[in-house]
Amino acid sequence: MQVKVELNYLRIAPRKTRQIADLIRGKMAEEAASILQFVVRKPALPILKLLNSGIATIKNDFKLDPAKFYISKITADEGPKLKRSRPVARGSAHPIWKRTSHVALVLEEK
Repeated sequence: MQVKVELNYLRIAPRKTRQIADLIRGKMAEEAASILQFVVRKPALPILKLLNSGIATIKNDFKLDPAKFYISKITADEGPKLKRSRPVARGSAHPIWKRTSHVALVLEEK
C-alpha cells in the first residue's frame, strides 16, 4: 500500500527544504514525526504538517495502522520563483528571486 501526499508552493527555498527532507528519508513515520518536532529549522513545521496529513489519510481513509508505514520517498523540487527587485545606486535595480518548493512525500507499508 502506498500513500502519496503533496505540498505545493511552499515559500521556502528548495535547498533548505531538502536538508530537512534528508533527515527523515527512510525512517518510520512516527519516528520521523518526533524528529521533525525538535528540529529548529523553518521547513520542519510544514513538512511535519504534511507527514501528519499522510498519517491521518492512512488512519481515516484506508483504516490501516500508521505504525507500519515508513517514508519511502520524499522530494523537494523547485516551484515558480517570485521575481522582485531591489533599488540600488544610480537608479538601477538588482533582481531578487523568492524561491518556492513543491514537496512530495510517499509513505509505504513495511
